[in-house]
Amino acid sequence: MNKKTVAKSMTPDTLEIFEAVKLLEKEKGITSGVLLERIKNAIAIAVRRDMGCEDNTITDIDMKKGKFNVYIRKSIVEQVEDKNTQITEEEAKNIEGYDPANGYVDVSLNTKDFGRIAAQAAKHVIRQGIREVEREQMLEKFQNYRYELVTARVVRIDPMTSNATVEIDGNELLLPRTEQLPEETLRPGQLIKVYVVDVKESEKGPRALISRTHQNMVRRLFEKEVFEIADGIVEIKAIAREAGSRTKISVYSRDPNIDPVGACIGHKGARVAQIIDELGGEKIDIVKYSPLPSSMIAAALAPASVIDVEIIDEENKLSRAIVPDHQLSLAIGNRGQNARLAAKLTGWKIDIHSDKEGANEPGYMAFDFDNDFFASSGADESK
Repeated sequence: MNKKTVAKSMTPDTLEIFEAVKLLEKEKGITSGVLLERIKNAIAIAVRRDMGCEDNTITDIDMKKGKFNVYIRKSIVEQVEDKNTQITEEEAKNIEGYDPANGYVDVSLNTKDFGRIAAQAAKHVIRQGIREVEREQMLEKFQNYRYELVTARVVRIDPMTSNATVEIDGNELLLPRTEQLPEETLRPGQLIKVYVVDVKESEKGPRALISRTHQNMVRRLFEKEVFEIADGIVEIKAIAREAGSRTKISVYSRDPNIDPVGACIGHKGARVAQIIDELGGEKIDIVKYSPLPSSMIAAALAPASVIDVEIIDEENKLSRAIVPDHQLSLAIGNRGQNARLAAKLTGWKIDIHSDKEGANEPGYMAFDFDNDFFASSGADESK
């Protein structure tokens, strides 16, 4: 479409727009094409609002040539009733690009014709459009991180709350103290791994929920360190974790020639050692998965040895485990931790007894209910 070009110098407002586009493309990775489309729409809205135009505004922005023009498309009529949308044929003939066959002509609008209010309105809408583009791109980027393990750099620590602000790909995110390992002390500049639990849209923009205590952080660490897991040969069946203290995982091998536990531990414990180090010394019990509940329960109570497991009520998943008397406290664990994790790992309630106790005597009952741990004991954990 041939339009009349009005020779004029670049205005400060125009220069500011072009400089902003270049800067955002360079620093934020927002493509100029996307930004310019938003700016065109913003200018059209400002013109319509300030000058009473309808949907007849055309914005022409050429980054390469540094040109910025706004046109009002006017219908050619015999008598003008609305000067914002109509023009006489006699006037139209004076405008370059006039073609009577079109029935309209595009009239160039000088930037100064916007007026102060319209210019401010246009800038506001442009800034809003740019923020929306940034939010959309940030949301898209964060969506790719969802349920993944990413590296973050600690920026600062709030001295009052101990909440940490971390940076991921130029974006600052909050790592609450509750999502940090209990005994760890983070330092500004430190590189840490975090698990992206979820990504949500908020009034302030996309927000990624990150954690170092989530059980799937352990899953992703094993996938990273154990290529048999990444390749799908070894599968993590279940994870039970009390972050910063102890984790139990059950693993299964689709290849009978590969020991799943050995693959996760690695040569001289090298693989699991890397994970333990990342988790600040958190203990990890790796057990071989079994489809037989009794075998799985016995394995889950490691490091304690189990003499026998009796399935009491299969429908309600109630079992009884018998352990040597001298290993009762080991099976229960400090404050019942080992028993709780075993119950969570297997999904079974486990009534733990020593081999010197009668079946009718009160034992230690551990079970997992609605993802919370509950335990009741008739035994002395301090044995």
